[in-house]
Parts: sequence; C-alpha cells; structure tokens
Amino acid sequence: MKSKPELFSVVLNHPEKHQVQVLYTQIKRDKNNKPIFTSYSYNLNDHHYFYPASTVKLAAVIFALEKINDLKVKGLDRKSTMITDSSYKGQTKVLKDPTSQNGLPSVEHYIKKILLTSDNDAFNRLFEFIGRAEINTKLKKYDLLNSRILNRLAIGDSGEPAKHTNPIKFYNGTVLVYSQKEQYDPKEYPLTLGNTTMGKAYLDSNEHLVNKPFSLAGKNAFAISDQQALMKRLMTPEAFPVKERFHLTPSDYQLIYTYMSKLPTESDYPKYDPKEFWPAYAKMLYYGREKDAQFNPDLKIFNKYGDSYGFIIDNSYFKDEKHQIEFFLTAVVQSNEDGIFNDGKYEYESICYPFMKNLGRMLYEEAMKAP
Repeated sequence: MKSKPELFSVVLNHPEKHQVQVLYTQIKRDKNNKPIFTSYSYNLNDHHYFYPASTVKLAAVIFALEKINDLKVKGLDRKSTMITDSSYKGQTKVLKDPTSQNGLPSVEHYIKKILLTSDNDAFNRLFEFIGRAEINTKLKKYDLLNSRILNRLAIGDSGEPAKHTNPIKFYNGTVLVYSQKEQYDPKEYPLTLGNTTMGKAYLDSNEHLVNKPFSLAGKNAFAISDQQALMKRLMTPEAFPVKERFHLTPSDYQLIYTYMSKLPTESDYPKYDPKEFWPAYAKMLYYGREKDAQFNPDLKIFNKYGDSYGFIIDNSYFKDEKHQIEFFLTAVVQSNEDGIFNDGKYEYESICYPFMKNLGRMLYEEAMKAP
C-alpha cells in the first residue's frame, strides 16, 4: 500500500481515523491439493471494535443450514415453507414471500436474498429460527471468540426485545413437519473491546441531534480474524479435520457457493431491478461499487460485505482457476468526517469504496506476478 501512495495515502496517513484493518491470506496447495495458508495483516486488532453490519449474516446462513441438519426431522429441509409467527411486542409475522418462485418463505430463499443483496429481513428470520443462544454457542464452538451476534438488523432491535425470538412452523404443502416455540435468551455475551464509543454526536431515533459520543457497546461484534476464520472453514473445508468442519451437506455448500458468487442481475427468484442492484453491487473488494464495472472473466469472488455507520467491511475469497490464484481478503475501513453518527453522511464514494477496490485489485495483481 505504501508503494502506491496515489491509491492509499488518504487512508494510510490516518489509519486510526479510518479504522482500517486488513487480513490477507495466500493459499498454496501441496501435492495432495491440501491448502497451505500464509497470512499477512495491517493494523489488525481483534479487540478494537468496529460495527460489523451485514457481515454477521454469513454466520446465520451457515448456522441455519446446520440447525436443519442437526434436527434430523423427517420431511424438514431448507425448502420447507417457513411460517414465522409473533409472540412478543414488536415482533412481526411472515406468511408469504412474493419474491420466491412459489410465493412462500423458506430457509433456502432467505439465504439467496442474504447472499445476493444482503437482505435484512431475511437475516432477521434466520436469526429467529436459529435462536440467539444457539448462534452464540456456535460462534464459541468454532473458536470465533471475539464475536457475538445479539440482535436483528435495521429495526432498532436491542435490549430485552432482542432476547425474544418468534415461534416458527415449517410445512411441506399443508403438512406441518416442525414447530418451534418462541425462545428467550437471557445471556449478555460480554467481550473485552475498546473503541465502542465513537464520534462527537449522533441522531437519535427521532432524528434529534444528541451532542455526545455514539455508543455501540451493546451491538453485534465480528472481528476481522473471526470473519476470515469462518470463511476459511466454509470455502476450504478440506483444510480442517472432519470433526471441525461445518455440519453441511454437499448441496448446502453448493447453495452457498452459488449465491455468494452470483450477481444480483443473474437471479430470477428473487428478481432485482438492475438500477437498484447492479452487477458489482455486492463485490466491494476489487470493484468498489461501480455501476459500470468491467468484469474480470477469470475471477470469481465469494464474499459477504457490510456497510453501516460509515464502515465498509468485506470478507472475501478470490479464485482464478485459469491462473491458479486463490486467496482470502478481509478488510474494514471507515469514514465519518463530521463525527456525527446515524446521519447518513459518510464518505463511502470518495474514500471507502475506492480503498476497497484498490486493495482487492492490488493484491490480485501481486498474486498474478507471483511464481
């Protein structure tokens, strides 16, 4: 990055201000095709808090599929119709999904919406199905020890309501195959984190300016190291002992791989307006968020991005079979020049997207040069 000041000096000159963290892992394969990882990092600190936004959704995708497999209920699968009820104040029901082919909600369709365009409601429904306690137990199980997932997204979910999740029923046609009661999780999941208060002011839920730092102390946390560890276990399961792999079927992996790499414009169900969700919409690393990006035909990017409160995060696996290149790249950058949170004024276009694009391209070009 230092060798390319024209691309990176804005951020490198103020790494703390822009809260940059980068973790890059090269992959070489031995004679048995087993991956060998070599990692490099910049400014990496698992205890320096940043808001992970939608990157937490990838964990929910995996854990929802694991839960279906662990339940071993006859007739229950990811395509079963998932009807969400409500039992606590603020909860909402889901009876239909007009974006799916049959007009009904399912775990599989929610996964598609999460991986294609980072749909918030789809994540919230998987969060309710898995349950908050199970999500955080799974994070520990897989040694993701600097992370927690406490609440739904984009509905102001926090405190006591976040501890209650909805009752859910699964059907095949009109036949009830599984019923899950509402769940309650009393735990708090404390982590040792610095930087949980930021800025100088924020807009509250009524859009009133509050002149004190913004606290993110009770929010989701997903450290860069943990994000990449999750991605490694997902994309290169052969690098892990069988007992440490995710409890996913080959078709579960295929579903995730397909929709992690698919572009919104390539999907029929759900169907997206290309003006709202253009091809490069979700591929921050390498393409920024350019509406007219020229796609590299040799490169496939499997990723889950997040953007909120001025933070842009992308957790990616790059694969170019033609040139035998593959690597993991996970990064976060933030810009909030006015120091006010929740006002929707962040320098995504001028600072964050260009940084992500240039970082992905630089490392891909370096990999191309490698012997």
